[in-house]
Amino acid sequence: MAGEWAPPTRSAVKNKPRSREVKKKRMDTRDLSLTVFFTGLYAVLVVVLAPISFGPVQLRVADVLIPLAALFGWPVVGGVTVGCLVGNAYYSLGLIDVLVGPIANFIAATTILLLRKHRLLACIAGALPIGIIVGSYLWLFFPPPEVLEAFLPVWAAMIVSITISSFIAIAVIGYLLLTALSKPRIIEPLKSRGLKVLQ
Repeated sequence: MAGEWAPPTRSAVKNKPRSREVKKKRMDTRDLSLTVFFTGLYAVLVVVLAPISFGPVQLRVADVLIPLAALFGWPVVGGVTVGCLVGNAYYSLGLIDVLVGPIANFIAATTILLLRKHRLLACIAGALPIGIIVGSYLWLFFPPPEVLEAFLPVWAAMIVSITISSFIAIAVIGYLLLTALSKPRIIEPLKSRGLKVLQ
């Protein structure tokens, strides 16, 4: 009879969970692709710019990617962590740098992700773990800058030096990059292509 209600067919009921699974799988694939992208980009920047990425006075340009965790979330956290491992392994400063450097990046990026509602504060806070953690062992491989060593213990001078360079890379350049990429004319086309962006 026309207008009479009919229960949904079995195939229609089955298709709903399946469509959710497909959507979830697609999102997982995008997240994985973004993680691989940031891993590669971070590692390449470290390797290509190795002369200024290592040492007592450094500007690790790759670290400007870390604040993007506030915009793209966990794929950036994973990318800058694994990318750091790859880049540090290539330079082969020592096992401690290969293992501990990525941990510092993970803490820095996670800090920025968790504090993303206050982006400038997040970037400042994110620079500290790298300065403190990396600086605490880098003095074993390089002497700190003489200007700092004159009035600080060797280990403290190195922590100050690396913290300053991390602050420049993350809280200044990285914050400016994050702000630029967050503009609607840039972010909207990315979102329209299905890229997950944090608010």
